[in-house]
Amino acid sequence: MDHSYRAALNGNNGSKPGRQRPGFATSYPQPEPEPLPQLDEAAHSRIFAFVDDLFFQAKINETARKLNVKVEFVKEEKDLNERLKHNGEEKPSLIIFDLNNSNAKPLTLIPKLKTKLKRGTSIIGFLSHVQGDLKQKAHEVGCDMVLPRSAFSQNLPQLLRRHGAPDELEEKQPAI
Repeated sequence: MDHSYRAALNGNNGSKPGRQRPGFATSYPQPEPEPLPQLDEAAHSRIFAFVDDLFFQAKINETARKLNVKVEFVKEEKDLNERLKHNGEEKPSLIIFDLNNSNAKPLTLIPKLKTKLKRGTSIIGFLSHVQGDLKQKAHEVGCDMVLPRSAFSQNLPQLLRRHGAPDELEEKQPAI
């Protein structure tokens, strides 16, 4: 008689308690970065996101709120252009793309933004870990960094803190 169901009921995967397979260490949570000083409500956003996935929008919003960073979500290129006009001379520090967002057309928009915004703006894209071809294409069109969804989620606090800090604070902080 097969009693393998007992392991699932006990929360045990069938191995002896206290033992792990070699090379499979438990993951340790990373400490949350310190929040930035409270920003002025009139401060312009330095981070824009082309993300229509509600799960990631909520995740980005919550992380930004904890860090006192302002992130604006845009749907199309014209929305971003309008927001940039309101910012005046200040260019965004970071633009985040969900590379699966078909409404934003990331593979055609990224090269336009790269030529328009030059060096001062980083462009980060995220996608499913199995989309190797899309990752390669995103790098080719000018995406500075392409991350799997899980790595993007894990590194989101550090990314938002680094790019959301005002220029005065960036100069005081060591580079990560």
